[in-house]
Amino acid sequence: MVNLKDYAPFTGLLIFGNIENLILASQGAVAHVNPIILSVLSLIAVVIWLLLGTYGTKIAIKYADYIEIIGGLAIIILGLQSMLEAMGII
Repeated sequence: MVNLKDYAPFTGLLIFGNIENLILASQGAVAHVNPIILSVLSLIAVVIWLLLGTYGTKIAIKYADYIEIIGGLAIIILGLQSMLEAMGII
């Protein structure tokens, strides 16, 4: 049985990771990527992350603070990159 308390330290990454997925999907739409291919690749990525998150939580729980810092930093960097690309700066 899944205990939601195990996932509590990763709540911030779950929320901001989903926002980042929306940003990346919009970048694909702006770049005129085939929506079917984009959808299939997005679903594959979501399933892989679901499996990693489900089975990796028990192992990673002792490193939750470090994972959240690194994941948050990656989300911020990717978000800034996408905004700069959208404005034509990069």
